[in-house]
Parts: sequence; structure tokens; C-alpha cells
Amino acid sequence: MKEISRWIKDSGYSSFLGAELLDVDGESAKLRLPWNTANSNPGDVLHGGCAVSLGILGGQAVARAALGPQAAGFHTAQLQVAYLAAAQEEEVVAQAHLLRRGKTLCFVRTDVTTVSGKPIAAILTTVRGRFGESPAPTPSHGGDHGESDPGEIGGFIEQQPFIANRKLRIEHMTGSTSRIAMPFSDQHNGDCEGAVHEGAIAALLDTCGAMASWAESGIGPYRASTVSLQSEAFAPAPAEDLVAYGRCTHRDGDIFWADVDITVAATATVIGRGTVLYRIVTN
Repeated sequence: MKEISRWIKDSGYSSFLGAELLDVDGESAKLRLPWNTANSNPGDVLHGGCAVSLGILGGQAVARAALGPQAAGFHTAQLQVAYLAAAQEEEVVAQAHLLRRGKTLCFVRTDVTTVSGKPIAAILTTVRGRFGESPAPTPSHGGDHGESDPGEIGGFIEQQPFIANRKLRIEHMTGSTSRIAMPFSDQHNGDCEGAVHEGAIAALLDTCGAMASWAESGIGPYRASTVSLQSEAFAPAPAEDLVAYGRCTHRDGDIFWADVDITVAATATVIGRGTVLYRIVTN
């Protein structure tokens, strides 16, 4: 448990969030996240990136305990999250359970709830232990249209506590597309093992998909939230600046589907991708 706890405490991102590992073994793990305004969205609601980050931490903690340190490096190859309710000015806890262990993969379910037991999110993760094997080269990204228009609310979104603490820059947010830059910061989004933390990447993906959906709907006095997301990580992200490209691919009433690619800014290589299901209630 000491090595896993040290990974969470020494990684700038999880430490900044305030995540605490309470218990872990090869079958389960438990974490808590005290309420902190720095992790909030408008209305003092916990940012969805925090909930999915607990799922990533829980899945990794169980996988690291189950596979052992010889299985390093670890990365969350795939995840799915369903956002069930909002946590407003509340501490949340995460309980992770091993569903199945293979030779190099662990399948883990993490349930995030308030202390009183209200379900907040359910996260399924597939965590891979690489056993020292280097990742294969990842695909290149062709970029987007090159336009830079943050739209009417890009600046406002950047000021929200959780997003501001990740230093996210909304470069574009119109015409059903979005582009968000996340400069590397060891304190704000770093992993102590020399990478961008997977939780910060998931939060970037969530935010980029949401902004692409707003770029499709237009701005108004609407209610909105991420319903669910799925993501795939091809390899751990190097400790470098990242750029996310989002595109709303379909709308059906108040439900929006947005595809997101996560790239390394300097090389335009894709290190992950995903789809965000977003809801904007306009009436």
C-alpha cells in the first residue's frame, strides 16, 4: 500500500485535488476526496473530471496491487463513466472493486458516492501493466481548421476553479468544434512517474467534448451536464503540453455526441481519444 499511496501523494495532480487513499489490496481500494472549491464548477458543483479521476485512481490502485510493481508501467487503456448525479459542496468517496485479473490487464469498477451514499458516478476501467515494455508509436493528428475563436463564453469557462487550476486555454469554440490547450505543469496536472496524469487528461477530454457541444447548440440560459464518456489511451502521455480537438458529430434534441482526440502539442501525435455524451436543456 505504501508505494501506491506514495504515487497518489507525490503526483501533483492527485495531490492538488486532495485525493486520499484509505485502503487498497489486490481486490479493492477506497479513496476519499474532501470538498474543495478549487475542484468546482459553477454553482459549487464538483467538476466531473474529479469523479472520473477517482475512478482512474481506484482502478490503478487495485491493478498495481493485483499485478505487483514488476508490472510497471501502468496505464488506463480504456474507461467508461456514467455520471449519475451532482455533488454540491460535499465530500465524496470512491470504492473500487476488481472484476477480473488477467496476465497484464485488470478490469475494475469504481463507484463514487457522497458520504451519505448518494451515487455520483460509476466508472469501469481497463488497466494495463506493461512489464517494462515500451509503447508502440501512436498515430499522427492532422490538426483542425486552424481557426481561433473562443466564442462568447470561452473566457468565462477558463475562469472556473477546476479548469483554471488545470491552466486550460479554450482556443476555439464555435461551429460545432472545439480546441483546448493544456500546458504541462507538474503541480497542476503532473504524474510523479514522468507523465501527464491520466485524471487530468480525462478532465481535458470531458471539457473539450462539452465545449464542442456548446459550439453546436449556441449559448443561452440553459442547463447542461456530461451524461457519460468513454475514452481510450494508446500510451501514457509524456510530461509535455497537450492539445485536445473536439467535434460534435450528432445532436438529437438535448443530447449531443462529441468526439475528442488528445494530442501532444509538439509532435501532433495522438495519445488518446474518446466520446462525450453531453446534455444541454434549452427549454
